[in-house]
Amino acid sequence: MVLNIVTLVARLCRKIKPLGWAEVVLPLAAALTAGAVQAQGVNIPNFWDPRTQLERPELPATRTIRFLVDDDFPPLHFPGLDGNPTGLSVELARAACERLGLTCTVQVRRFDTLLEALGEKQGDVVAAAIPITADLRRRFAVTGPYFKIPARFAVRKDKSLPVPDAKALQGKTLGVVGGTAHEAYAKAFMGGATLKPYPELAAAQAALKAGEIDYLFADGLGLSLWIGGEEAAGCCDFSGGPYLESRFFGEGIGFITRTEDEALRRALDFALQQLWREGKYAELYLRFFPTSPY
Repeated sequence: MVLNIVTLVARLCRKIKPLGWAEVVLPLAAALTAGAVQAQGVNIPNFWDPRTQLERPELPATRTIRFLVDDDFPPLHFPGLDGNPTGLSVELARAACERLGLTCTVQVRRFDTLLEALGEKQGDVVAAAIPITADLRRRFAVTGPYFKIPARFAVRKDKSLPVPDAKALQGKTLGVVGGTAHEAYAKAFMGGATLKPYPELAAAQAALKAGEIDYLFADGLGLSLWIGGEEAAGCCDFSGGPYLESRFFGEGIGFITRTEDEALRRALDFALQQLWREGKYAELYLRFFPTSPY
């Protein structure tokens, strides 16, 4: 069975103490022009078509927008040093409210209760790492994605292996996490490599660090946390670019609203596009992703 990539990363991130994450992330400020994809050596994704100009719908200025979040999935949503929720999703929600001139609140709930609470009108928007799927779209309205978890290759720095492609992988040992979309993708498109499945990402990362495999193909978010952390001890780095095929790795995550709240959904789409164009998205991304999964 191919497990959802967000579920796999959630299992990894729940092993990380959120306060420890908050303490090590440096708030790097940057202002990028539209279309820029790199700042201070960190690749920043762009999910907004520069040729498309979204219109801002009118919302009552007196309305308070209630965001629902989980606090157990760093660096997207987790407790800050002051105990209040923070993370890319949370701070994007706050920035979108500011951009729209609206008053907003942030309520923390258990991840598995977020959609139920939204459906029961206990909140107005879910800002959490719930993957966009056809089933989700049937039940709720969703903005365009503001984040996608890519698949990436990781290698030992001292091996000087070529950037992975069909030719470079011939005869090489490729580590994957068994039962994941990454294993399925590798089986479909990397037939020249010898696949070595592991029961969990931590085991695969340890094997790469020990030199037991040549390449590791796994979720970029989990790898970025590991590469930039103490456990990797600087052994490894990304090689090649991100893999974003939606059939394997999903459509990403966006803000979720009720279907009847279409004006709010459109307003959030407008705000997200403006936050990218004005450099705010890049500023927040650099704050929470010192090692970018892109």
